[in-house]
Amino acid sequence: MKVGVTANPHNPTALGLARRTVELLGNRAEVVVASETRAAAELPSAEAPLESLEAEVLIAIGGDGTFLHALRRSSVPLLTVNAGTVGFLAEVDGDDGPALSAALELVLDGRYFVEDRMKLASEVGERPLPDATNEVVLHTSQVAKMRRFEVAVDGRPIGRLHADGVIVATPTGSTSYAMSAFGPILDPAVEGIVITALAPFRAPQRALVVDPLRTVSVRLLTEGKDGIVVVDGQHEEKLHGGEAVLTFRSPRPASFVRFGSRFFRRLHGKRILPWSEEAGDPEPKDDADLPSHA
Repeated sequence: MKVGVTANPHNPTALGLARRTVELLGNRAEVVVASETRAAAELPSAEAPLESLEAEVLIAIGGDGTFLHALRRSSVPLLTVNAGTVGFLAEVDGDDGPALSAALELVLDGRYFVEDRMKLASEVGERPLPDATNEVVLHTSQVAKMRRFEVAVDGRPIGRLHADGVIVATPTGSTSYAMSAFGPILDPAVEGIVITALAPFRAPQRALVVDPLRTVSVRLLTEGKDGIVVVDGQHEEKLHGGEAVLTFRSPRPASFVRFGSRFFRRLHGKRILPWSEEAGDPEPKDDADLPSHA
């Protein structure tokens, strides 16, 4: 079995976990380490640029930014190991040594499945942008300066608004930046494109979810006023007044290595669900202190 390893080269914890991962894999797999990771971790393993690294599984170690970076540069199914702050996309907690060892055993034994999640492709004019696992954001280029945007679906304008920006998100991205703008939480199995505004002026803070086979266009209407378009918080380009960003379902999925369905438990663990108690919590013995609705 051929296994790739990549880690955040600027995170000492991630680099330490990369060394530990290579050690645990030993000679039971052919290990190839991404070039940046190999240099930073001083590993003796074979190396390859992340874009051309070929493997059955790519182990990514870091935070969500590391995972998004790997998904943008590689199509190999990703086993995500958290060594960051949030790590919402992580399948394995890097602080849990036995869990990491168990996960690697499952990979080596082939006891995992690959979950494909939709990405968004986008373009500005004839300029293609990198695929987004989370979201494509159109934003003002100046702090505290609103812009006027027009949103169109399948080429038909559906509305205009003044706002700081507009987020076009995937189901995966519905629990990221879009959620901070009061967008809905989508089960990743329910494909759709989420459109939500950032700090809209004199408009209700509501989001729209459209069919994933539709195209969504957001145009910066303010002539002579620039904006920016940001993909997954990592790739940024200037957007000129009058230009539009066209977004649509990418034919290239984001592929994750999974050992089970943990989406809702992950939401509870990160305190994202709107309910304070998790199903299965013991019933309170005395509800006298609970507020009355009489």
